[in-house]
Amino acid sequence: MNYTGVKVVCSSLLLISCTGFFSCSGDDGSPVDGDPVTLADAEQIAIFPASHPLNEDISDKNVDANSTEILNNIGLDVGLFADFGSGTYEGKPIGIPYSVVDEMQTEVPITYRGNDYDANYGDESDEGPFAIPLDAPVEGNGEGDSHVISVDVDNGVLYELYNASRSSNGWGASSGAVFDLNTVAFRPATWTSADAAGLPIFPLLVRHPEIEENGEIDHAIRFTLPKSKIYGGYVHPARHKVSDLTGDELLPFGAKLRLKADYDISGFSETNQVILHAMKKYGLILADVGSSMFISGAPHDNWNNDDLRELRDVKVSDFEVVEMGEIQTY
Repeated sequence: MNYTGVKVVCSSLLLISCTGFFSCSGDDGSPVDGDPVTLADAEQIAIFPASHPLNEDISDKNVDANSTEILNNIGLDVGLFADFGSGTYEGKPIGIPYSVVDEMQTEVPITYRGNDYDANYGDESDEGPFAIPLDAPVEGNGEGDSHVISVDVDNGVLYELYNASRSSNGWGASSGAVFDLNTVAFRPATWTSADAAGLPIFPLLVRHPEIEENGEIDHAIRFTLPKSKIYGGYVHPARHKVSDLTGDELLPFGAKLRLKADYDISGFSETNQVILHAMKKYGLILADVGSSMFISGAPHDNWNNDDLRELRDVKVSDFEVVEMGEIQTY
């Protein structure tokens, strides 16, 4: 498997051999350009301050007045689906991959364009260049949403692209966003990002190294619903909408679902308990259009796919909608 998430700095003038995943050497066995950064390095930096809404403890927040209607509309018997895992499905890694880079990563030009998959949202996007490797993994191997994500761990900067493909010397995309992971800041109102809700993707992914390194998930988790079940508006910290649908039974982008405090997670594996505990403390946040109750994560060889399937036992009826506040519709 072509492992994702690592940027290895090697001289193009040397024939190199990479052992496993974390080391890179010249043909004489000596280190080349220092140690490469790894997936684990992204878990050692601040991914937004603790005061950021995506890192907010919502365990004591009130339940929204429309919680029952919204959950009934989604379908009380719909179970969670872990849209990530190990290996491949239909030849593609399972989940949204990301690259981890350092300050030595070369910035490359970004060209915003539409194509057969989606339109050009360059007027709501951040200008390049972006510190994204030219060999960065593309979600779905270039089919579907084709997200490309790069985390600069030295500068604490996140680069994300949607509907991306390689250009001659950089990347083309329908939209792109840059996030300073050291600040509490948001995109302009009504702007998209690499995600439909105008939110960052990487900080909301279930990531195996986060669990492995830290033993916990300390942020909300990204999830999707079909467009027919999404309100034509958004609540903070989301910034963007995709329709004009209205109704008390619909959930807007940026809204959070919380796993009920009394839901017994003791029968699940240690890994799944970490994921479910995060749903009780930080919640699920609606970030994109997709299949019902699909939670997003990154591919990793250490995921146990059979174990992740056990999350399907957790149903919509086991959640509640956290009080949303004002829905923006412009």
